[in-house]
Amino acid sequence: MPSMASVLEDPSLERHFKGHKGAVICTDFNPNRKQLASGSVDKTLMIWNLAPKARAFRYVGHQDLITGVQFSPSGHLVATSSKDRTVRLWTPTMKGESTVFKAHTATVRSVAFSHDGQRLVTASDDKSVKVWSVHRQCFLYSLNQHTNWVRCARFSPDSHLIASCGDDRTVRLWDTSTKHCINCFTDPAESATFVGFNSSGTCIASSGADSSLKIWDLRTNKLIQHYQVHSAGINSFSFHPSNNYLISGSSDSTVKILDLVEGRLIYTLHGHKGAVITVAFSRAGDLFASGGADGQVLMWRTNFDKKSYQDVLQQHSRRSTPDPAPHLTDIHPRTPHLHRQQRSAIQISPAVADTQSIDPHVIELGRSVHSATDLLSLYQSPKRA
Repeated sequence: MPSMASVLEDPSLERHFKGHKGAVICTDFNPNRKQLASGSVDKTLMIWNLAPKARAFRYVGHQDLITGVQFSPSGHLVATSSKDRTVRLWTPTMKGESTVFKAHTATVRSVAFSHDGQRLVTASDDKSVKVWSVHRQCFLYSLNQHTNWVRCARFSPDSHLIASCGDDRTVRLWDTSTKHCINCFTDPAESATFVGFNSSGTCIASSGADSSLKIWDLRTNKLIQHYQVHSAGINSFSFHPSNNYLISGSSDSTVKILDLVEGRLIYTLHGHKGAVITVAFSRAGDLFASGGADGQVLMWRTNFDKKSYQDVLQQHSRRSTPDPAPHLTDIHPRTPHLHRQQRSAIQISPAVADTQSIDPHVIELGRSVHSATDLLSLYQSPKRA
């Protein structure tokens, strides 16, 4: 198959980063700076500066593998969760300061900021979801209706809701003002591995160990799209800021790109040797990252959001005979159209070595733990949560 990367509108592999000594579990872009964070089985947080030849920073402090990472909305803090049962807040600077939340009684699977940066939500194998004050560095409340490990929890864009999912095969929706579970989506087939809101907060998606990805409309509480385009479990996904696209990373070693408006798979990206464990769009949507069991972090330029998929297909001189692509309102809520992999999806297999990425000089930081006062003096303190 000829290379597809030469066509401008296709996603293209921009850089690859090597520095982790184990599988890459989580990634996130800084909202305000050209930085990418990654956490790994090697227990370290890496901050990659996207400028050419810029130094990278390795932050040491966790006693076990890092399971989740997210920049604060300001970009001045980074939160990480770990199998060591703690959450850390880092200042991604040369000082390498961090403060520790002794968060749970078992592995902490995920960590995420609220939209205003004042709160954190964590999910754990102790079957709980917990909410914390960033400014006061303290526990606020716990959500406790899951009956098995909780794999992921996220705030809605307006922070009025929390979505969580886990090995009890449920996706739960919580009201942050009442602390009550207001909805529960059950999947009898398989445990849910990841959950997330789209940027408008009107939909949530969840992925499963059974390779499926489902999208619910929160205005109607109905399942509206169901995709089975991977051949193994989905470990992570990310909505494009436009809400028109979604990327997913799977244990089948691929990244898939879905067009949510047309309801179809449009790209399959090859580049990792082994499972793809994490994917993340940048806040602008012009870049996305993937990390995997091969210890690599790949950074891709989106490109495909600049032009319609049909135009791209024509440039490739390919003829498409995919599933019919009903609009969301055309899908019967009780029997959502199941979208499987189509032959028309464009395959992209870049030669990773050809990106000419130079392994950056890595500076190791962060063994000391500093007080909350020291940590928070580096940015303007928000109002008390």
